[in-house]
Amino acid sequence: MGGKNKQRTKGNVRPSSSGRAAAVLTRDGGAIPGFVGFDTAVTSELSYVPAVHGAEEIDNLVDADFRLVLRKLSKRDVVTRLKAVQDFGSMCQERDAEEVKGVLPYWPRIYCKISVDHDRRIREATQQAFEQLVLKVRRSLAPILKSLMGHWILSQCDTYTPAASAACQAFQAAFSPGKQPEALGFCKDDILNVLQDVLLKDTADTLSDPQSVTEEEREGKYVRMVTSSLLGVRRLLSLLLPSDRTALEERLALLLSSGKFWKYSKHKTPQVRGAFFEMMCALCEFTPGLVQAEAARLCPAVLLSIDDTDPVVLPPVWEAVLHVVSTIPDSWTHVNAKKGFLPKLWSLLKEGGKGMAKALHPNLMPLLSKLPQQVTVPTLDFYTTFFSSVIQGLSSERAVTSPSESAVIVTSVVECLRYCVLHSLEAEEEQKKIRAMLLSQQLLPLLEKALGNPSLQNGPLFLLVTELLISWEKKTGIHGEDDADDSGDIFQVLLADFWEGLGCLFVRCADSEDADPQALEGVATLLQVMRYPERVKKKRAQKKESVKVCFSKPENNEKTAVEADGVEKPVPTASEPVNEKALGSLHTQHFEDVVCRLAQLCLVHVNEKHSERHLVFLSLLLQSFHTPRVFSTLVESDEVAVKNPAMRFLLEQAVVWLAERERTDTEHLVEMVFSSLYCCSPQEITRILNHITTMGLRWGVILQIFQRACTDPDALMSCRDWLKGSVLGEQLLRLTEELCNVGGNAPTSTASTSNHSWTLISIVLSQHHNNGPVIGEVYMEKILKRLHATLSETKSLSDAGNTEPLVCFICDVASTFFSSVQDCLLLLSAEELLLTVFQLTAQDRTHTHLSDSLLDKLRKVCVAGVQSLVQHSKYEVKKGGFLHRAALWVVKQLLNISMDIKSLQVLIGAVQSLVETILSVCDKDSPLLVQFFTQLMPSQTEWTKIRQELPPQWVKTPLLTGCHRGVCEKPSMEMWKFRVSARPPAHLCACALLGRVAQTVPFTPGDEKEAEWDSRLPNLKYTVSELLYALQWCKEVGDITAFHSLLTDSGLLGLQSQVPMKDLLETLYSRSVEDGGLWSLTLQNYIHTNKLADTHSGTVRMLYGSADSLFPVSHSKLSTLQVLCPTMTKEDRETLVALATAGIINWQENDDVYGCLAVLLCCLKADTHVEDEVLQAILATVMEWRSGKEDWFLFSSDLSKATAQQLNLAVEMMRFLSWLVTNCPKVLGASQWDFLLCSMLAWLETSSENVSSLWNPWVQLFVCENAAVIVTLNQFFTSSPPDVLEKLPRELTAEWTDFFVEGIYNLLFPLPVNITDAFAEPDDPVFPLAVLQSVGVALTYVPVQQLKQNSLPPRFIADQKTNLPEPLQTLLNTFCPLLLFKARPLQITVYHLLEKVMPQLPECDGEGDNSKSDDDSDEPCLSPPASLMAVLSTCEELCDSILAGVQVGEFAVVQPLSVEYSCILGYLLSWKLLLTFFKSSPSHLRAHYAQYLRRSCSLNKLLLHLFKLMPENPSYPDQAPETKETKTFFTESQSLAVPNGDGVEWELHHLACSVYYSTVQDLPAMVRLWWNSQEKRVSAAVEKFTMKYVSPVLSAQEIASVHSSTQMFDSMTVKARSAAREVIATYSVDDIFIELVIQLPQNCPLGSITVESGRRVGVAVQQWRNWMLQLSTYLTHQNGSIMEGLALWKNNVDKRFEGIEDCMICFSVIHGSNYSLPKKGCRTCKKKFHSACLYKWFTSSNKSTCPLCRETFF
Repeated sequence: MGGKNKQRTKGNVRPSSSGRAAAVLTRDGGAIPGFVGFDTAVTSELSYVPAVHGAEEIDNLVDADFRLVLRKLSKRDVVTRLKAVQDFGSMCQERDAEEVKGVLPYWPRIYCKISVDHDRRIREATQQAFEQLVLKVRRSLAPILKSLMGHWILSQCDTYTPAASAACQAFQAAFSPGKQPEALGFCKDDILNVLQDVLLKDTADTLSDPQSVTEEEREGKYVRMVTSSLLGVRRLLSLLLPSDRTALEERLALLLSSGKFWKYSKHKTPQVRGAFFEMMCALCEFTPGLVQAEAARLCPAVLLSIDDTDPVVLPPVWEAVLHVVSTIPDSWTHVNAKKGFLPKLWSLLKEGGKGMAKALHPNLMPLLSKLPQQVTVPTLDFYTTFFSSVIQGLSSERAVTSPSESAVIVTSVVECLRYCVLHSLEAEEEQKKIRAMLLSQQLLPLLEKALGNPSLQNGPLFLLVTELLISWEKKTGIHGEDDADDSGDIFQVLLADFWEGLGCLFVRCADSEDADPQALEGVATLLQVMRYPERVKKKRAQKKESVKVCFSKPENNEKTAVEADGVEKPVPTASEPVNEKALGSLHTQHFEDVVCRLAQLCLVHVNEKHSERHLVFLSLLLQSFHTPRVFSTLVESDEVAVKNPAMRFLLEQAVVWLAERERTDTEHLVEMVFSSLYCCSPQEITRILNHITTMGLRWGVILQIFQRACTDPDALMSCRDWLKGSVLGEQLLRLTEELCNVGGNAPTSTASTSNHSWTLISIVLSQHHNNGPVIGEVYMEKILKRLHATLSETKSLSDAGNTEPLVCFICDVASTFFSSVQDCLLLLSAEELLLTVFQLTAQDRTHTHLSDSLLDKLRKVCVAGVQSLVQHSKYEVKKGGFLHRAALWVVKQLLNISMDIKSLQVLIGAVQSLVETILSVCDKDSPLLVQFFTQLMPSQTEWTKIRQELPPQWVKTPLLTGCHRGVCEKPSMEMWKFRVSARPPAHLCACALLGRVAQTVPFTPGDEKEAEWDSRLPNLKYTVSELLYALQWCKEVGDITAFHSLLTDSGLLGLQSQVPMKDLLETLYSRSVEDGGLWSLTLQNYIHTNKLADTHSGTVRMLYGSADSLFPVSHSKLSTLQVLCPTMTKEDRETLVALATAGIINWQENDDVYGCLAVLLCCLKADTHVEDEVLQAILATVMEWRSGKEDWFLFSSDLSKATAQQLNLAVEMMRFLSWLVTNCPKVLGASQWDFLLCSMLAWLETSSENVSSLWNPWVQLFVCENAAVIVTLNQFFTSSPPDVLEKLPRELTAEWTDFFVEGIYNLLFPLPVNITDAFAEPDDPVFPLAVLQSVGVALTYVPVQQLKQNSLPPRFIADQKTNLPEPLQTLLNTFCPLLLFKARPLQITVYHLLEKVMPQLPECDGEGDNSKSDDDSDEPCLSPPASLMAVLSTCEELCDSILAGVQVGEFAVVQPLSVEYSCILGYLLSWKLLLTFFKSSPSHLRAHYAQYLRRSCSLNKLLLHLFKLMPENPSYPDQAPETKETKTFFTESQSLAVPNGDGVEWELHHLACSVYYSTVQDLPAMVRLWWNSQEKRVSAAVEKFTMKYVSPVLSAQEIASVHSSTQMFDSMTVKARSAAREVIATYSVDDIFIELVIQLPQNCPLGSITVESGRRVGVAVQQWRNWMLQLSTYLTHQNGSIMEGLALWKNNVDKRFEGIEDCMICFSVIHGSNYSLPKKGCRTCKKKFHSACLYKWFTSSNKSTCPLCRETFF
């Protein structure tokens, strides 16, 4: 039942589980199936039989869950057992102790089984669970301890370490360390029984079931058990008390007497052999008597196994060897050492222990000490063979590749040699030979081999030999009489022989022209170790602490051969006495003799044969041995006493060698010079170094000398006079001049020389001692000045290609200098250098021509310099200092240089980096940043200048939106055609920089006292006001997002909060009153953003005091008043109204009528109450102007000659009249209405005559306000309540409808076309988009009749097929192309106009179609309006190219109001019009139009485009989160408003959804056909989207349309069920009763509508099927609604009952597409067919026979 691959029973979704079955049994019957057997009771239930006989009462103690888990432990499946063990452990931990104790009787048998499981995870988990059991039951474990302990010990020796560790942990948890021996003693016999059974009785087949376990697993378990048993014996012996061990000896003797046991020493598995030898070690250690009794078998088994080099076996074998030779005195009598043991040992040693030297060689010396004489005779030959074999092992492959193996062998050799010497001190001849052999044949050849072998040099050999020699010297008494020994003479001879042999060896190595450099270096290394052994020992100790791994050989063997080992090049200090011996070093005279001899030899080779290798060797010697005796040897003077041999050696030899030009490597010579200088006085040192400096040596040599002088404080002190002196300073200054001379030709020096020179300058500037420069300060200053001058020249060079390396070097030098020298910037030249570096980083690379890497370097230099500068506690921003000059330079760059955005960003980045660097060093209270920020602010004069330079194009947007009433002195088209430059104006640059810096500067919090504020940053409020002004300018200019982001990215808001609100408000107000314009808008924005009108109205009112203060109004005061008017009190506004009214009525005495009228309108707009009489008086005054000042109205004027003031006055009059119509029509009498309407029409005529002047924003404003008056009048006459209209003059409404509407639209219709003709480029700055918008809104109110009888100039297209009247065709031909014009307001306007006439167009096609016969073609098609289709075709191609790269289902992001946006918008609007046209068509025409669309494939392309434009989640934006039903673009209707609003960004997506919804609603069959033809990926995406968002809405609407349908049928009733998406039609006539059920699919309309049979009475089956098929076909393949389909079906049924037969091709009376009756009859069978069906039959079958009788059809 539980097989994995078996078929399950239907409905059983889970595999079988015995555990679950057991749980069910427990729940149902209360009994657990036993895991031992079944009870013999006569009950029908299975019951548990305990494993312990006679303990049935215990069974009740076992918890049901425990029983279930214990049963699972016997399962075969590994995962089941593992999970059961883990569960058991968890339960032991969580359950009560009593519950757990109930398990104990059954635990031993299970534990003994699963603790040796095949799976190691189970073994580990078992021990972890056992630990939890132990911790829970504690002492209760005692009764079962004996049955557990054997396997417990086995588990503690498990070969899987985690399992063994867990078992040990459980053991320690059970017994404390003191109790463990007692517990084991208690169970010792049981433990040994288990172990003996495994070792002597069990086999692989007895331990595992051969039927269920593979052979490999059986063998693996057996090996593991044997290994654990052998180790278990060892562990048992090690833990038992001595008395218990004695008691076990008899049992162990039985084990040892078994032949099978001794075969384990030769077992094929290394684990078993290793465990066997470990057990032998334990037997030797704990039961020596037993071992001696079995010596005859034990000794050969151990001593003859030394060639077993398996890594697991060798360590225990050698441990056992040492135990055997120590424990058994006569061990060698049981083996033949000469034939059996030693040959194996020699072979093993010669092969270097076969890679196991670390385990083998440390045992050699203990073995030597235990070898009896009968084994080592003859002694000389034995030792010769022994040492030769060990040393030969150094050449083995493993020893050569492994330094650690080699080191172990070397250590073993020296230790054994030292031991042999100490045991060969007798005066006997043989022992002399042994000593001589050890020196001459072993030690010295080993050293000779090491001299040419880097691996041995880097090992411990040299140090071990040195310690050996020191120990010998101590024996002779050289180090003190206390150390002397009786055998001192022998050691003296030994030392003498050693040094003689070593000296000869050294001479052999060195006395050759072709001496091996490796050997020479080895000699020097050996001598250095002998000279300073303590240093090497210390270095080795450090290396052991921090191990480093190197995977490849160093490239430079010569250098690393000495250093890699940690043999430090000893550099004795000047304070060290010349003849001092290092602690513990060699004291023998032979040592120095050898050195002197070698030095002389080197000098000969250098002088006579110019040997470079001997020169290097001499340098290495002198580093360790700079003693007077050595230098005396080198000078070889005839004089009795040379004053200073080192001085003479320097002048005569070293300096000469240094001056040789052909020498490339001089580092060893520099070391030789300094080794010699240790023996010179300070005066001599200065003299020699000055001499060397002026010799004209290469700069690389001077660099090495300088570096060497600065390596340690003592050398620095001894060379101080030379470093500070003028000789070195002048040379360095000359070098700087040479390097910086870029004016002449390219430098002739090589790259390496140049690098050395720059490195020298860098180190000279960066090295410092006692907080001061190493060289003289005067020279430091001069060098910095020269570097600064060079860097300054770089700024002016046009081509920096040649100077790149030079600047790079200067960067490196400056960086090192700034970061290394404290207080370095107190030097004036250093500040100048830093300023130049900052200027280079703050300019765009197009000006400096520097690479990115070099600019990064310069930035790092700048950061390092500024940090060093600011760290100085007394630094402040003072005149002439770095920060002051940097700030002045930045301000100059901002104000005087036209920068592009990139250059500005570079400058801002540099200043910000500077500020951040200062901030990282300064504390928060430091005034440094505030001082620096103050210096960055331009002065008031500079602010005014750069503000006036801002382009004035900002005025256009606020003027046309009514936010601002401005004037312009002399507007010209060129001025308004001007596009704002891509380079930000200086004002914006300054604001952006200050705003960004302000993000970082920690200013004083705003709540501190204002006095303190003003004292710290007095000009901040002006700076913030300028920032606000710049932001307002960007907002009004509008189309420059880069400028706006520059300012918004800066910390404007943070900075704004730093200035007290009152101060900032007063500043903005005073500037608004003084200058007006953009300052007024800035003030308005500040008040609005901070909501000051609500929170601080009193503060705002205090700005102007009283309303009287703003009169008489100037332009600036008017702008301010317009801003403040909404926030004023009612009394202030009434005061303003009174003042303005007085000014208007007394217009003859008032110069500023416009200002008064503007103030009045501001107050009226703010809902100020004005008496009707006042309004009538003002209107009368305006009418008076009509007769007295007609030129103010600009009727029939040339607006291009009108001034802004004149246009403004006319605009204010329009606004006033418009306000009256909207808010106070009751004051208008008949004459006032006539004045108003006639003025409106006259202004409109003026507008239409001045299209060419629309480049002027004030003319645009004139036309816009005129259009607004028209909109207001339309709204008034169409939307006013009846009681308002009744109070109007009697003839007014009729006049409006009959005369004024026609007059308005006759003038308005041509206006969009004229505008687009005059301004063909919509991206032109002078394009009157606002006018199109306003006129568009006015045009949307046009009546349909006016559209049908328009007076547009006739426009027709040749060869255009049309049935439309001329006015309609002209309308389409005029406006359809404008759907593609890149101006959204115009596109929407045209859509609204055409949408009104679309329902009227199918009537014309219907009239023309009546003449067509049914027989014209197969499926007649009819084109929708040609003008619309032409636009659609153009749009389609554009959309194809725009959306080509987007896959169906992906979301195409379209930038709002871009060219692509306009194309797609025109495309979707065209389709929306087409779908409106289609929906308005009658059924028979709709089929013809659908056929046309099918042939043109337009719909297919539309659907593909829509699924690239509709968003993945079409949820409606800005909906409240608590809305129950989520609104989507499909549930919400779209109102396409003409003005560009906030919804433009998602308008296209909503429109795409709207078009898709209309398509699936009006053309469901075509959409279904398209969907079925798509590939799987596309169809799946379409279905998923449609089902989720469209189908629910469409189904609900279809059902609702059936509910709300007013169509009535005779003899048929229709009902709808919305929940089931069903429509039920019942047809009954006479005795016939038919019921149809139409069900909409879930993925409506993609899936087919199903037509199911309800009840039917009196209709034949075949007839019924025909009718069902016909209705189903119509609903699936025709684009009609359910009600239309039912009407067609009813007509068919009616005709059928009238006697008309079905067409035998389509089986319906009425044709599905052209609704014709069967008319074409066959002359033979007399059956009639539809013409279209016959045509299809003939063309598809390629025959002309009757479908029924197969006769030729005539």
